[in-house]
Amino acid sequence: MNSTRRAFCLGLPAAGAMLGRQQAAQPPIDPTQTITLEVTRVNLLFTVSDKKGRFVTDLRAPDFDIFEGKRQQKILDFLAESDMPLRIALLIDTSNSIKTRFKFQLEAASEFLSSVIRPEKDKALIYSYDTTAELVQPLTSDTYLLGKKLMNLRAGGGTSMHDALAEACRDHLGREQPRHQFRRAVIIIGDGEDNNSRFSRDQALEQAHKADAVVYAISTNITRQETDGDKLLKYLAEETGGLAFFPFKADDLIQDFENLANELRSQYSIMYRPEPMHTDGLYHEVKIRLRERKGLTVRSRKGYYAPRS
Repeated sequence: MNSTRRAFCLGLPAAGAMLGRQQAAQPPIDPTQTITLEVTRVNLLFTVSDKKGRFVTDLRAPDFDIFEGKRQQKILDFLAESDMPLRIALLIDTSNSIKTRFKFQLEAASEFLSSVIRPEKDKALIYSYDTTAELVQPLTSDTYLLGKKLMNLRAGGGTSMHDALAEACRDHLGREQPRHQFRRAVIIIGDGEDNNSRFSRDQALEQAHKADAVVYAISTNITRQETDGDKLLKYLAEETGGLAFFPFKADDLIQDFENLANELRSQYSIMYRPEPMHTDGLYHEVKIRLRERKGLTVRSRKGYYAPRS
């Protein structure tokens, strides 16, 4: 992957941040819009790459161990197919802060969707977010319609990124059934700033975890200086097993979208039944490890939220 120098992941969050995820109060949610979690199994999407950032796609279930906390789990199902249907949520920052390259970013995003969405198989939706988060286009396979809706967007207003992330995952991606037969990805195009959301960072992240969604971020910051928004984009991506990209020029943005398209077709899927079973509604850490293959990196989400009995 050529953009390794611009794709970043962070380490595990501090214990306080993890505790905050477990205890933070949610904004009011309509009971009819609550995601139903699978009680008996956990499904994890992940990628494996070598030291040069190239995807490794020839591994099998015996190459991996999976741990929940310190306890090893039994793998029930393993898939290395690149053909799994995609469900993509594209979140576009339409606040005043990203006006500089707005049109070009929309054109690149439209081209990306046209290249990855397969008719009758894959679907994408679009959220814009400024002062409020707005569903611009529900899930569809119609790339012409998606492109049209993108090019009609206009910049202006505050920033409600957390709300867009939470609503896209809770109300749309998490409702696609059966859960384990789709690859769900959220792609955020923005500067990572948020000044108007009802949902906090960790509440939005919780909804992504509950929808089994991987977050990818393409930063609109071109100052070459890391901002708090950049740090937030990295955090959301790393926690869910995704990547954050920081394109500084037009060619970088096009390359990042190409790398992202390749990644969506290069992921593994592991499923296991937690032992012991949890019904506490809390966050539980998970780690996937390679047994013998040295020099390879596994990238996946760091855990899941158990259902509450």
